[in-house]
Amino acid sequence: IDFIARFSANASKSKQATSRKKALEKLVIEDIAASNRKYPGIIYKQQREVGNQILNVEKLTKSLEGTVLFKDISFTINKGDKIAIVADDQMAVTAFFEIINGELKADSGKYEWGTTVTTAYLPNDNSKYFEKNMPLMDWLRQFVPPHVRDVDEPFLRGFLGKMLFSGDEILKNTSVLSGGEKVRCMISRMMLQDPNVIILDEPTNHLDLESIQSFNESMINFTGIVLISSHDHTFLQTVANRVIELTPKGTIDKLMSFDEYLEEKQARKLQLA
Repeated sequence: IDFIARFSANASKSKQATSRKKALEKLVIEDIAASNRKYPGIIYKQQREVGNQILNVEKLTKSLEGTVLFKDISFTINKGDKIAIVADDQMAVTAFFEIINGELKADSGKYEWGTTVTTAYLPNDNSKYFEKNMPLMDWLRQFVPPHVRDVDEPFLRGFLGKMLFSGDEILKNTSVLSGGEKVRCMISRMMLQDPNVIILDEPTNHLDLESIQSFNESMINFTGIVLISSHDHTFLQTVANRVIELTPKGTIDKLMSFDEYLEEKQARKLQLA
């Protein structure tokens, strides 16, 4: 039922949601067994709380193959912000995230992170993190940050276990991982960072419903800063308290929920019609 409610409006998963709905309609309540679904244990702890200066973005501009993705983007992040980053072109959001993570150069403008900030980034495309084939244990070990000490096998097993990798699964090579397993590995890597700022570009891609729900809940409970882009309406509505839209004409910055932002945007369209 949760899957149907969450994904019936999602084009890529609507057929799956419809088929599940039809199957449920044929069930008798007595026939439904107790659930044995497993939920990942996604918990983010901050090494330290962010200071007053978190992120300042000033007149950032980026074009791709002659198309302006966004222009003159300016805003400042404040304590308590959980921001939905949106744009008509998803490539604009991905480019913005890559810029503030130091992976892509802006055409102009600048950004500055505060000195107390520790980020954890979940990119839309994680392929570069899995270019080398190695066991999961060794894969995770390479991302242990300097402040974490006494890193032994039980420690790493614990982080992988939270994401449902157990027993001999931690010896599995990265080359045979599914898309969902790779995202779960990336989430383990992020938890290891003890971040106070989390950046998520389409975090629910490839994940099953149980993982999505656990991830969603972890972001609701996280007391640090969140920057998120997602096609999962529920995720954005339950997490974000601010919406920033990147446009070729500048920044639209709204201190409101995602649903309120959508309602206001629809009202503006009707006024212009």
